[in-house]
Amino acid sequence: MMSPVDTAHTNRLAQATSPYLLQHKHNPVDWWQWGPDALAEAKRSNRPILLSVGYAACHWCHVMAHESFEDEATARVMNELYVSIKVDREERPDIDQIYMNALHLLGEQGGWPLTMFLTPAGEPFWGGTYFPKESRFGRPAFTDVLREVSRIFREEPGKIEQNRAALLARLADRAHPAGKVVIGIKELDAAARQIGNMFDPVNGGFRGAPKFPQPMMLEMLWRTGLRADPAVILRREGEARASKETAGPVNGSSSFEGGLRPPPQDDGRGAAAFFDTVEHTLERMCEGGIYDHLGGGFSRYAVDERWLVPHFEKMLYDNAQLLELLALAYARSGKLLFKRRAQETVGWLKREMLTHEGAFAASLDADSEGEEGKFYVWSKAEIDAALGKEDADFFAGHYDITEAGNFEGHNILNRLARRERSEADEMRLAGMREKLLAARGKRVRPGLDDKVLADWNGLMIAALVNAGVMLDEPAWIALAAQAFDFIARAMTRDGALGHSWRGNQLLVPGLASDYAAMIRAALALYEASGTHGYLDWALSWQQFLDRHYANAENGGYYLTSEQATDLLVRPHSTADDATPNANSLAAKNLLRLAVFTGNDEWRAKADRLIEGVLSAAADNLFTHVGLLNALDLRLRAAEIVVTGSDAGRFAAAALKLPYLDRIVLRAADAAALPPTHPAQTKLAATTETAAFVCVGQRCSLPVNRANEIAAAVAGMRGAS
Repeated sequence: MMSPVDTAHTNRLAQATSPYLLQHKHNPVDWWQWGPDALAEAKRSNRPILLSVGYAACHWCHVMAHESFEDEATARVMNELYVSIKVDREERPDIDQIYMNALHLLGEQGGWPLTMFLTPAGEPFWGGTYFPKESRFGRPAFTDVLREVSRIFREEPGKIEQNRAALLARLADRAHPAGKVVIGIKELDAAARQIGNMFDPVNGGFRGAPKFPQPMMLEMLWRTGLRADPAVILRREGEARASKETAGPVNGSSSFEGGLRPPPQDDGRGAAAFFDTVEHTLERMCEGGIYDHLGGGFSRYAVDERWLVPHFEKMLYDNAQLLELLALAYARSGKLLFKRRAQETVGWLKREMLTHEGAFAASLDADSEGEEGKFYVWSKAEIDAALGKEDADFFAGHYDITEAGNFEGHNILNRLARRERSEADEMRLAGMREKLLAARGKRVRPGLDDKVLADWNGLMIAALVNAGVMLDEPAWIALAAQAFDFIARAMTRDGALGHSWRGNQLLVPGLASDYAAMIRAALALYEASGTHGYLDWALSWQQFLDRHYANAENGGYYLTSEQATDLLVRPHSTADDATPNANSLAAKNLLRLAVFTGNDEWRAKADRLIEGVLSAAADNLFTHVGLLNALDLRLRAAEIVVTGSDAGRFAAAALKLPYLDRIVLRAADAAALPPTHPAQTKLAATTETAAFVCVGQRCSLPVNRANEIAAAVAGMRGAS
């Protein structure tokens, strides 16, 4: 029987700012925060360190906390044998990266909670993830693990030393480029076909379960479709206008029963196969239980192969990346489903994630009242009580509600079953959803991790700008500017970014991911508005990144500044995670900076980064899809230079093109182009409003009508 939590007792974590660490402030465990004091105590007492890494929305972190960290008997063992350190992986991803890499080197599958055993000097020698309180499912009991590891540490130091030395050597081993690797359009297309053939033709997403959104993979497929047919967006936009967005089911569902689509292989359909794979995956996600049909926003992943059963936590970064993809999919297809889900997701962002300071919180927990998903699931009786029997039956038919439930006796709202819906049906259902959302609001809410992370906010700021431009939502751009202003003002010290802000406390120094994401955000705002202050921020942060984070071996960036002194090694991973790696974001930023400033040194720096990192990662390119997408931008970017008295209207038209590979430069900036830029002579000879589309070293003739810019882009790409 687990002991009740003694809320009168507090440990050192009561002084933390992280919501995750504060969740453990009443534990009987004598927790330390990561830092020199904890390491000094381990050395003084000659005890090993138990490092526990998690985050506020992590379900299994909560399970292990309730089972073990809140248990007096388990805590006594931990306090006697170890110096126990608790880390929020979102607040300190540098620490998480080092010790998660160590776990992988031990041959273990990663995950959270991460449970690592370290020497008093902070050197890893063994670890795992979740350990149950009692032995079950082939996993040893946590206290048994604690006692045995402590015994080996005291009685068999040779084993500890062997593991320690081997792990340190491999952690410190930097990947050296094995030589220049040539990757071009042909190789990008081949990689995209391989990825596309891994997708589930019925349910979308990668085959099998669990199913993660994989936005970088979807972006890669979308880019491949654009390469295969650069004019396809023009046709689809024309079709959407001609049909007035009413062709087919109102909800934009697939025309195939069950949404069956062939994967993007050499099936004679060319670009359409890649676009269809992306749109089909987004459709199934938008209609599945992974999407919150009442409140908006997407959960982290689905545990099943149909997108029905979510792991209910909601992360800021997932919704940022999906928002951009929804805008792209709507721009091409005209399907209202994508536009509505984008609007609803921003509605959730404003209602539940917007902090008092105007930036965005990190995540929403999966659990409430100690149960995963309890806030989100329904019984048929609850639906009846909220809507009345007639409306409840109508709603149930559209959202898969039954007396027995569709998951463990509960109902997860979804629209995976194909059903025709009129616009009148949709309006009726919208009113019902509002009633259910109000009823749900009376429940105990999941925990909100309200710390502001610069990198995740940067992703969302850019997403709001890019989606806001494409979907004619200027309020989204204003929301993005507000969040940007807070980070630039409150999370910057002497020109340097911090990583995490909460309760008026800033965690510094920032990470390369913070700089890369916020530079991307600044450039998106600059491109959309033409306001030079955003470009100034981008340049300042890029220069700081180059001074303090540069990795001379591959032309890229370390995760941490050289000023970070509390780490065993300096993290240098270039692989993507659930978010794009800082190096892939930086590569895209450098390419855009080259256009906006007219300084080709930025482009040369991007080339060194892309070549250096991809050469080192040649055997594992699929973990570097973000950088492959940056390479596509390098090879195919359309620079659209607008000039003249009506340049603003031309710029607005250019910004409607997919944000992936268009860079819009206004007339006031055209003079900054380098003398060798192919548009220079054309600009000098032009006195009226016009646009020039440049791809590579070739530029179009003047485009004198704003509505012809898209055709000029397609023509230049087709000719290149």
